[in-house]
Amino acid sequence: MPCQLTRLFGIELPIIQAPMAGVQGSALTIAVSQAGALGSLPCAMLSLEALDAALTQIRAQTTKPINVNFFCHHEPEPQAAKQAAWLKQLAPYFAELGIHPDTQAAGAQRAPYTSAQAEVLAKFKPEVVSFHFGLPNEDLLLEIKSWGSKIISTATTVEEALWLEARGVDAIIAQGLEAGGHRGHFLSDDLTEQHGTFSLLPQIIAAVDVPVIAAGGIVDAKTVRAAMAMGASAVQVGTAYLLCPECTTSEIHRAALQSEAAQHTALTNLFSGRPARGIVNRFMAELGPINNAVPDFPLASSAVAGLRSAAEQQGFGDFSPLWCGQNATGCQAIPAAELTKQLALGLIV
Repeated sequence: MPCQLTRLFGIELPIIQAPMAGVQGSALTIAVSQAGALGSLPCAMLSLEALDAALTQIRAQTTKPINVNFFCHHEPEPQAAKQAAWLKQLAPYFAELGIHPDTQAAGAQRAPYTSAQAEVLAKFKPEVVSFHFGLPNEDLLLEIKSWGSKIISTATTVEEALWLEARGVDAIIAQGLEAGGHRGHFLSDDLTEQHGTFSLLPQIIAAVDVPVIAAGGIVDAKTVRAAMAMGASAVQVGTAYLLCPECTTSEIHRAALQSEAAQHTALTNLFSGRPARGIVNRFMAELGPINNAVPDFPLASSAVAGLRSAAEQQGFGDFSPLWCGQNATGCQAIPAAELTKQLALGLIV
C-alpha cells in the first residue's frame, strides 16, 4: 500500500505535511516537497489573489508534487444576536485589555471551496487537492479530476470514511482525536463518536478499499513506524513541524510548544466556532474549552481577534489559539527537510 500511494501522488516518501492555516505559508510547502514528501498549502484563509501568488511562488521553486487544502463547511446565516451576546460575555476581557470590542472585530476569514478557487487552481493543476469538513459538490470534484489531480479528505469516524469513499476520493486521512488544529468531522458534531488514531486507523482500513493516511500523534520515526505497521499507506504530520524555521509560528506559540504547557491540550470551539485542539490557556480555562455561547464557525473568530492582538502585543498568549496535538515531543527547531528525513527513518524496517 505505501508504494501504491507514493506512485499515486508521485512522491518519494509516504509522508504528508499537514496543512496548518495561520502558522505557515508556501516556504514550508516547498521545503517538505523538495525533501521528497508531500508539502501542503492551507488555502481556506487565502484570498484569490493570495492563492494565485502562493502557488506561483511554489511552482517557481519546486517541480515536486504539492497538496492544496480547502474547507467544505456551509456558511452560516448571520447571527447578530448570538454574536452580540458573545461579545457581552467577553466584555470583561476587552475592558481588562483597554480596548473596545466594536473596533477590534476583524478576524480570520475562512471560506469554503467554490468555483472561484477552482478557477485559480486550474492554472496550476496541483497534484493533490485535500479537503476538511467533507467534500465540495460533484461538479467541483469532477473538475479537479479533469486536471489529473488526486482528491483526499479527512474522516474522523468509519461512517465518514465510507461516505468519502462512496464519492470517489483517492485516499482518506484517518484523523485521530490526538491531532492538533481543527477536527475534520462533518457528519456529526458528537465528539464522543471519535477515536484515537491507533483505534480509528485499523477500523477505517478494514472498512474501505482506498489507501488510508494516519494522522494524529505522529511526531517521530517511532510513531511513523507504528502507523505504517498497522497498515497505514502514509502518515500526515503537523505539530512536529511547528518549530521549523519555515513555519510562521509566533514566538508566543513557539515558547508554549517548548514548555510544560504543551502537555495539556484540549478541543476548543472558542476561537473559530468549531472544535480544534490547542494548548490550554487562560481563555480556555476560564470559559471552558467548549462553550455553547460561541457563534457558529467561522463567525466566532472576529470577536476573539481583538483580544488576541492586544494580548500578544503585551507579550502573552492568553487569547491566542495555540494549536498543538497531544504529542508535542517531536517538535524541533530544525529545517523542515531535516525533520522530514528524520520521520522517514521510521519507514526503514
